[in-house]
Amino acid sequence: MEFKISCLLFIRNKEDEVLMMRRKKAPNKGRWSPPGGKLDMSFGESPFECAIREAREETGLFLSEDDLSLFGYVSEKGYESTTNWLMFLFDCKKVLSSLPPDIDEGCFCFYSRRDIDDLDIPPTDHQLVWPLFDKRKEGFWGLRAECHLNRPLKFRIEESPCFGDSASSNPVP
Repeated sequence: MEFKISCLLFIRNKEDEVLMMRRKKAPNKGRWSPPGGKLDMSFGESPFECAIREAREETGLFLSEDDLSLFGYVSEKGYESTTNWLMFLFDCKKVLSSLPPDIDEGCFCFYSRRDIDDLDIPPTDHQLVWPLFDKRKEGFWGLRAECHLNRPLKFRIEESPCFGDSASSNPVP
């Protein structure tokens, strides 16, 4: 199974709404997700370098490392039974003043955190990504998940501010 490393950027406006992109391409075509993308492995790009590049390419926002806070990772084994993903989750400290123009990969809209729960987002994001976003100010989180099609989602907390280095099979508190 293919292994991909990516980042997701949680960028907000002055109303504290989160920027979401309705994807025009796989994976998750037609669904809403935060902007982000795959690390350039041939270049040896770091997750921070990827987040900075993707913010510029997708939203026009110029960032530095100081504008980002890495608050977690999600490792999805067998996503859609096709790919293993390691996603780094970044909170963007810089506010976006206007909606970015549409790009080849999708169109953008700002949503309140409450409204995101009702959007067509990747199903695993409800249980893995957004609970970590909600807890981002508590510290660093790490999750490992089994995401194979036609099987129940199983995940394990590998790192959390509550448990330190000890792992847990409990849902995100």
